[in-house]
Amino acid sequence: MKSSSKHWNLIFSGAEDSKLGWYEKDAEKTFELLNQVPNLKDLTVFLPGAGTSILIEQLIAKGAKLVLNDISIEALNKVKGRLQVDSDKIYWLCQDISKPITDAIPNVDIWIDRAVLHFLTREEDIKGYFNNLESKLKVGSYAIFAEFSKTGAPKCAGLTVHRYSIEELSERLSSSFKLITSFNHTYINPNGDPRPYIYGLYKRTT
Repeated sequence: MKSSSKHWNLIFSGAEDSKLGWYEKDAEKTFELLNQVPNLKDLTVFLPGAGTSILIEQLIAKGAKLVLNDISIEALNKVKGRLQVDSDKIYWLCQDISKPITDAIPNVDIWIDRAVLHFLTREEDIKGYFNNLESKLKVGSYAIFAEFSKTGAPKCAGLTVHRYSIEELSERLSSSFKLITSFNHTYINPNGDPRPYIYGLYKRTT
């Protein structure tokens, strides 16, 4: 089954956020990488597959501007309902992240993907994703990934996933990107099940 807006709308409308399999009480592991990015305040951050993550509020608290993308309008509406921020701080984008992004969305300083890329399993969709990343991420800026590792579960949310190694992530990025650091992390989901992830921080150098 291909990831679709209908599938994700049903998931986000049918469960409390804290019951979702990818729910995090905080974004500690993401910030282990983010803390290596200088001057987060006033930078623009793109969150593909933002969902309803608490990372959104934590980035706003750091002074970042956001582009919040999700294939699910239900997820974005949940976020809109809980946020109290100026509209000029957030761009809202409801679309499949493998499809071309409108020029109305600004270029960004940081791209943070937590558990989105691995839901793209068709080669054309994966290439479309990386084309978007390269078209929107400024030179000198950073990309962070957190994806199911090669030892991770083969499915999530009822969908087959494409599991990654840091080597494959590096190969799929162009030579314009340099790996800064990476680590493995086993996330324990709300059901108590272990989910092995690979985390990576890249800098775009050219």
